[in-house]
Amino acid sequence: MSTALRLTLLSGWGVDSRIWQSLAPHWPEGVNVTTPNWPGYSLSRDETSTRADTTPALVEPASLTATADAMTDKLAPDSVWVGWSLGGLLATALTAHLPAPQGLILLGAGAHFCTAGGVTPDALADFTRAFERSPTATWRHFLRWQTRGEPSPSAAFRELSSLLGSTPPADTATLAAGLGWLSTLDNRERLAALPCPVTHLAGKNDPLLGAEPQAERLVTRLTQAGHCPMVSQPAALVEVLHRLAAGMTTRPVEAS
Repeated sequence: MSTALRLTLLSGWGVDSRIWQSLAPHWPEGVNVTTPNWPGYSLSRDETSTRADTTPALVEPASLTATADAMTDKLAPDSVWVGWSLGGLLATALTAHLPAPQGLILLGAGAHFCTAGGVTPDALADFTRAFERSPTATWRHFLRWQTRGEPSPSAAFRELSSLLGSTPPADTATLAAGLGWLSTLDNRERLAALPCPVTHLAGKNDPLLGAEPQAERLVTRLTQAGHCPMVSQPAALVEVLHRLAAGMTTRPVEAS
């Protein structure tokens, strides 16, 4: 019996694993999907009970070593990792601490976050200062901001709000550490040396990506999508992820 194709979906800043729920009905047979949370996520005060997939917050949330230790059992080397936005940056960085996956798909992510045509260092610094003053309001602004490239930004924002509730799914220290990573992580050398296949995928209208040289490495653009194709184009995203992941493994996978 052949082993199922395994994908590990990793969410981005200020968003937990609930972001992937709309993909669930579209996965074909023979695909095993896990959606682990980063340390400190799924702590929404909107929820009355503890979620089974909650990962406790770290004492040192900005430590990549501590993050790798917390994710060891969740980032399997026999899986294709799909890292969205900050999740892509972190997944790449953690290959310095954990065995490399079968493949790495960077969704709405490059080697670094800030780009001249996307989010500039000054814009990220302004956002970080706003977050320090008012974390929840700034987080809500970010949810709306990243949906600008979707066919219906208002519908995408409503979907995000419905999935995530009205409060951030992580504590302030964890979110602040994530903003620090967005500012400092640079994976150019690491991506060039990874022993596994790497591919880039993004919405054609992603407002967070700029026209940097890294954008030329994007092998696939999702039409009619921005930074959040999982809420605006779930079926199309599943089809592309399945195809790309299957091409990274040594086992043939039947087309869906």
